[in-house]
Amino acid sequence: MTRDLYNVRLRPTEAAAAPLTDEEERRFRAVLFSELGNEIADHGSARFPAYTPEDRRRLVEVAHRLTAHWGQQVFVEAEDLTRLRLYLAGHGERTQALPTRT
Repeated sequence: MTRDLYNVRLRPTEAAAAPLTDEEERRFRAVLFSELGNEIADHGSARFPAYTPEDRRRLVEVAHRLTAHWGQQVFVEAEDLTRLRLYLAGHGERTQALPTRT
């Protein structure tokens, strides 16, 4: 069955989601600081989506704030194109077993 679409238009770029206001940005970073900080404290690492450059900058900023708060380095690593991982030393190093010869 073929459907005809009439009056379909692309959304202009300006109609895309508006950036957060300064207050919304501050509150969102505070929530990330708390939630990701708790996850890292409990498990040594946390993963969070980062679809845009702004998302990635925001998570790097949160990692810097957690580092300053704890006095312990919080590392940031891209897991793939859409997700970052924040972790403490000893919880993020990817170790691969070397093949053994017998």
